[in-house]
Amino acid sequence: MPTQIEQLVRHFDHEDSISNVEAQAVYRIRALPRRIADLKEKGWQFSAVWKTDLTGQRYKRYFLVSRPQQ
Repeated sequence: MPTQIEQLVRHFDHEDSISNVEAQAVYRIRALPRRIADLKEKGWQFSAVWKTDLTGQRYKRYFLVSRPQQ
């Protein structure tokens, strides 16, 4: 079974962003900010934007800016 980091790397192979709700529902990642921090420590760069859903709930969406040089 892939680690949460591996799941996020695969996600970013196909998508440019993710929210906490998506991470929980699709990958069962409960601590997305921590996993994003783990990727940042490995050289990944992200930007984050606060959004508001249709019910008025605020959430943060993380956008991939760049991957580390291989």
